Amino acid sequence: MSYNYLFKLIIIGDSGVGKSCILLQFTDNRFRKDHDLTIGVEFGAKLIDIKEKKIHLQIWDTAGQENFRSITRAYYRSAAGALLMFDLTRRESFDKLSDWLQETLENGNPHMVIVLVGNKLDLEEERQVEYSEAEAFAKANGLVYLETSALTGHNVQEAFLAVGEQIIDKVESLRVDPKIENYGVKLGVKDPKTKKKKCCK
Repeated sequence: MSYNYLFKLIIIGDSGVGKSCILLQFTDNRFRKDHDLTIGVEFGAKLIDIKEKKIHLQIWDTAGQENFRSITRAYYRSAAGALLMFDLTRRESFDKLSDWLQETLENGNPHMVIVLVGNKLDLEEERQVEYSEAEAFAKANGLVYLETSALTGHNVQEAFLAVGEQIIDKVESLRVDPKIENYGVKLGVKDPKTKKKKCCK
């Protein structure tokens, strides 16, 4: 498998906002309704195209429960980007975003890209957080904001692309050096099968 860059991402937010479901929808194009709460961290990966480059995303889905926070904080340090998620139908998950953002800024590297994601858009009739309110929070903190549905797949791909595109911009503008391991970006590898054989005379 050949790719230009490897990006390490994390998904953070309160327990039950749909972090594991959005990862499963992104990597496997499916939704599992009876998903158990994450214990510690779960892992997913996918190869995608961003700005004409092959990007290998390594994604760590972190547990939202307080008793696992000491474990999940270790994953912040080596992540290039994060999806900061809340549940559109649970205001308390939105109210805790400032705490999650502060924790990310304190534990992550200074160049980490963070995209705000309001999940469960399919439950529009149960919405407790308006788009304008979440967008205002995102703008105040310099974040991109997207609303998703892990059930239908709406905007799920776009959320991960939004993170990846910003990381690419930082790499190409030399603000992030792939050779510095703590930034969560690595130079890619070439598949040996794609190498041309030398011709013998």
